[in-house]
Amino acid sequence: MSAKQKRLLHSILVDPPSGNTQWREIESLLNHLGAKIESHHGAKIHITLNNMETTLHRPHNSNVCSKRDIHLLRDYLINANIDIASLD
Repeated sequence: MSAKQKRLLHSILVDPPSGNTQWREIESLLNHLGAKIESHHGAKIHITLNNMETTLHRPHNSNVCSKRDIHLLRDYLINANIDIASLD
């Protein structure tokens, strides 16, 4: 995992969430963690990681994720057993 991906994962898992997180960076992180990402209708994407599934939305009119999206992603990563210890 690159230093940039480690910083991103750390920023997702701690409070307060960043209001300046790019979707492409999140997608790259999810790919590195081994997530299966499938596009669905419109901006919906289906993610499977460690046998946990969720549906998220790509940001509209911007590549920056909202704080709400980061909270949803954080909850999903925690449920998929991804934590700060995963940084190594």
